[in-house]
Amino acid sequence: MERKDNTSYRVDWNTLRKEWPLWLIMGGLMLSAVILYPNLPAQVPGHWNIYGEVDAYYPKAFGVFFPPLLALGLYLMFLFLPLIDPKRSNYQRFTGAYAVMRWGWVIFMGILYVVTMMVSLGYSVDIGLMVKVLVAVLFLIIGNYMGQFRHNYFVGIKTPWTLANEEVWQATHRFGGKIWVAGSLVCLVMAPISAAWSAYVFLACIVIMAVIPVVYSYLLFARLQSK
Repeated sequence: MERKDNTSYRVDWNTLRKEWPLWLIMGGLMLSAVILYPNLPAQVPGHWNIYGEVDAYYPKAFGVFFPPLLALGLYLMFLFLPLIDPKRSNYQRFTGAYAVMRWGWVIFMGILYVVTMMVSLGYSVDIGLMVKVLVAVLFLIIGNYMGQFRHNYFVGIKTPWTLANEEVWQATHRFGGKIWVAGSLVCLVMAPISAAWSAYVFLACIVIMAVIPVVYSYLLFARLQSK
């Protein structure tokens, strides 16, 4: 039984072969960085406020090369960190959902990088709309698969109460997934609205999506303990 736990999650050629589009995206981002670098200004946009206005700039080298490296780093982190997770054997129970996480983050980072480079090159792009839509869609996808996450120390809603009790973990993720889906749909509705109040509603939804599952996990754990 112990041997089974040690070999339940592995990174092999078959996994990497199935995810060749992700490697193509990450390689394309790095190639784009090399090609675009000479044509970009010394400072590139790095952050936007709630009104979609640039409020921070990064040095060109950092702004051009860091996002592709970050995308690669996140992918490798998702790929290899489960190997040292004490709950490593549980990853086999949500292999599909975990693969969606890898795909979602790499595609999210890739689209965001393309949009940022277009703005840096002077193209007219509604970056505020794009970021809000991308974030909402990413959270919608994660929320849709959250109920499949099994007990682990790496991905999911990791509170002292979910980590201490597998029943609390499962119930919290099923409930949290519904909250994330509902909140993401509200965010998608708010995304095209340019008024400042819609941005506050968007941010409020993100906060609610983060806080409610945490509170729920505590209340459920306390109820189970009282029994």
